[in-house]
Amino acid sequence: MKILQICSKMPFPPKDGGSIAMNILTEGLIKCGNQVKVLAVNTPKHFIKEENIDRDYRKKTAFQSVFINTSVKPLDAFLNLFSNKSYNIIRFYTTEFEKELIKILTAEKFDVVHLETLWVAPYLDAIRKHSNAKIVLRSQNVEYVIWERLAEATTNQLKKWYLKLLSKRLKEYELSMLNKYDGIATITDIDASAFLKLGCLIPIINIPFGIDVSRYQEDKSNTEFPSVFHIGAMDWMANVDGIKWFLENVWKQIPAIFPNVNLYLAGRNMPDWLTQLKMKNVVVLGEVEDSHKFINSKSIMMVPLTSGGGMRVKIIEGMALGKTIVSTSIGAEGIEYENGKNMLIANTENEFVTALTKCLGDKTFSDNVAHHARILAETKYDNFIICKKLTEFYRQLTSNIQQPTTNNQT
Repeated sequence: MKILQICSKMPFPPKDGGSIAMNILTEGLIKCGNQVKVLAVNTPKHFIKEENIDRDYRKKTAFQSVFINTSVKPLDAFLNLFSNKSYNIIRFYTTEFEKELIKILTAEKFDVVHLETLWVAPYLDAIRKHSNAKIVLRSQNVEYVIWERLAEATTNQLKKWYLKLLSKRLKEYELSMLNKYDGIATITDIDASAFLKLGCLIPIINIPFGIDVSRYQEDKSNTEFPSVFHIGAMDWMANVDGIKWFLENVWKQIPAIFPNVNLYLAGRNMPDWLTQLKMKNVVVLGEVEDSHKFINSKSIMMVPLTSGGGMRVKIIEGMALGKTIVSTSIGAEGIEYENGKNMLIANTENEFVTALTKCLGDKTFSDNVAHHARILAETKYDNFIICKKLTEFYRQLTSNIQQPTTNNQT
């Protein structure tokens, strides 16, 4: 099939969770015999010069991008208070992007237009007008839920009020669009169930994040045990809030039990308060050149998310590299884990301290959890198998085969 994949950010190079999730689908769909063209929004936050993108990638995807200044502008944000539109959404719409999209749709015929995230949904009307392709939303999260959780987690009352306003308007938009697509591919079964409860009547398939397991080679030759680490983009509010909570409530207790254990923090766009942090046994690295090498060099991954949604790409990657993972329930959403077997779940300060103490003090136990994590990645999250199911979902849509509202394939 011929697929137009519209991305809300640059999917290449795949450096953060969002871009990795988009790119791995591109690769998997092509591997399954589909022809995929990629049109991406190039934003200031994730700006990449198109000429710096790998030539082979550009060739196999006929890659194009259009710059959109999605930066939050104080005046625009203020004026938006007096409208009923979602500020999160309108930042991604420009006539320039729409013109380029129409140009592509006029020149080529596609079987499916694949929308990567809700942020590019404003272009749906233009697609309908200029193409007969089936339109599928790839939902990485139920977006408004993330903003509701952020609002709930913040203690600043003014910030809480504004986040609640953003989440309310985003929810109104997200629900108004729910039945305007031809299908939805969620990243977790939790999200698929949520959409159904919210009134979704169109076909839904649960397509989790997948990986090419063969590219993830465990290397324990230089693994520092015991050690604790976190890796994730630090321009995402949920990561920043989670790390702040972890440092203030959990980590301060660990050096008293394990004086020589370090916590390593890696990820792009570290905020100043972290780069300038002076805290015992905490090493702030910022962006690392090779994430696989970094993850292999450490032993216990912690994911202290108290907000956010969808599925954490880095957890699947950590599992594939044989890491022991301690995560909140929110961080582990969408993953078919067994608590205590292939991952440890901790939602409170005491639960995190207990889990980390167990892993740091018992290497045999930690290694056993890591071993089963690798098995889970191999058996449940192989990208080729996942993309074959997505291809079949597309084929059924384009053949107008009657489908149930839920198609819970994992």
